[in-house]
Amino acid sequence: MTRYATALANPAATYRQIDLAGRTTGADSHRLVGLLYEEGVAALRAAACAAEGRQYAIKSERVARATAILFALEAGLDFDRGGEVSRTLATFYHGLRQEVLHASIGTDPAPFREAATSLEEIGSAWASVRAS
Repeated sequence: MTRYATALANPAATYRQIDLAGRTTGADSHRLVGLLYEEGVAALRAAACAAEGRQYAIKSERVARATAILFALEAGLDFDRGGEVSRTLATFYHGLRQEVLHASIGTDPAPFREAATSLEEIGSAWASVRAS
């Protein structure tokens, strides 16, 4: 019985893992990048809420997730095929990551919300490319 209780010690984390596995199974690379945008925006918004609520451990965890996602987005760029767009996105991701890290030492939620809005705009543009 302990084995099952351990797996569900954090039901929210378990649900997130199952949800993410379900959304990524069989997804193409365009959809996976879209998921990174969604998860990055969610992490930044959660960091803002945690900062407001003075839940610093949660804020730190969400900042770590957001910066890892921004790094993954930057590392996944194809500079040969993407040209100037890839270089622009690399600069954007790097700058946004630096802003988030700088904001992480403070308690103001605004920089996290601004970063989430910026990332969401890029994510929307990415989604519109697929739709057209």
